[in-house]
Amino acid sequence: MQTDSSNVQGERLAKSGDLAAEVNGLAQPLIDQKQTPGLVVGVLFPDGHTQIFGYGVTGQPDGSKVDGSTLFAVASVSKGFLAEMTALLVQKGVFQWNETLVSLLPAATPLSPDARKITLLQLVTHTSGLPRQMMTTEMLGGMVRYLFTGDNFYQALDRRSLVDYLADFSAPVDRTPRYSNIGYGLLDYILELRTGKTVKTLLAENITGPLKLTHTGYQPSLLPGYARRALGHAGDQPKFVRRGDVVPDWHFSSLMMGAAGLYTNADDLLIYARAHLHPTGYFALDQALRDSLRVSYPRTTEAAANAWIVDEVGQQKITYQVGFIGGFSSYIGLDTRHKTAVVVLQNSFNWTNNIGHKVLQRMGEAIDINQGHNPPSMLPELSVPMMLGVKAGPLPAPTVTHIHQNTLAETRYHQTQHRVKSQALAMP
Repeated sequence: MQTDSSNVQGERLAKSGDLAAEVNGLAQPLIDQKQTPGLVVGVLFPDGHTQIFGYGVTGQPDGSKVDGSTLFAVASVSKGFLAEMTALLVQKGVFQWNETLVSLLPAATPLSPDARKITLLQLVTHTSGLPRQMMTTEMLGGMVRYLFTGDNFYQALDRRSLVDYLADFSAPVDRTPRYSNIGYGLLDYILELRTGKTVKTLLAENITGPLKLTHTGYQPSLLPGYARRALGHAGDQPKFVRRGDVVPDWHFSSLMMGAAGLYTNADDLLIYARAHLHPTGYFALDQALRDSLRVSYPRTTEAAANAWIVDEVGQQKITYQVGFIGGFSSYIGLDTRHKTAVVVLQNSFNWTNNIGHKVLQRMGEAIDINQGHNPPSMLPELSVPMMLGVKAGPLPAPTVTHIHQNTLAETRYHQTQHRVKSQALAMP
């Protein structure tokens, strides 16, 4: 993941307090260069306030603009939700992390010697050795069709074919993390087997219900705002579909639904991010979310936690997930030390997805610079979008500020007031 090579941009933010200028400088070029029809950047500040920056359009015929309420397919960001459902079930005693497929799957399931050793924890941390996908004839044919049509190539994957694959599975010698969609498909199956509930039900009971994520789910047509959702567009992929053309929505069988089938919006994802950094009022959920961020396979880049990965970026540590599917790209990142988060959603498939890392890097650097130049007693009251630590007193209820590129001029007065307040933090 590309980041700033120096802290020049972080120093600039520390002086100006103008986060909108930083986000705009990273996001607007993607619209101007027609890399994506639309995108949204959501920012969570240390005190729990949020701010949304919308750019471009959804792709709907009415030309509607992208904002924090716009639904996107978020692809593999779904895995974080599935991993945290699993962590919560471990908290409740339904599973143990060291259980293997021998006890997790039905007794008659044929398993190779290597498959018998795979643990629940290895599935959620991508350390089981299972590959990204099974390279069967059907899968290869689907992938070729995708390059020309954008159609879902996971349609041929079902429980029977996955279980059959495990009978002959041979683990690689190198056991470093190996991203595995089929590992998460298997996890989806295991959760349903043990609980007797679908992942849709488990999601509602354990994550979206407690956090009141009303625009998040596996059945997008049932979510508020579905008719105004962002439409996916070709970008870097599918390779032989013209960039900017609309591509089909992907629909999953139950096997891949938990791994890649989630729709949500930036507003809900910021609430979800906030729950990882501040108490939710649900002790077991809080513990599960914290456990999911704990690194199981340490290294300086792409250290493996439960679905999350961790990069060291200068003095910062960024915990994040990315997702790519059909015509969408998604990112959610956390800076647990500064209690900040960034969400970036695009309605185009673009491998270059660096906005989130750079915004988190600059925010973290700005906070460190400003706190290093001001005694804590001199820090002014926190207000969006000031780069401060959490102020004393109880955490306020989340408040959201929405800004769209076409209305940025209308917000300059308010942003100026924020910058005036932040001058006490500026470097001399």
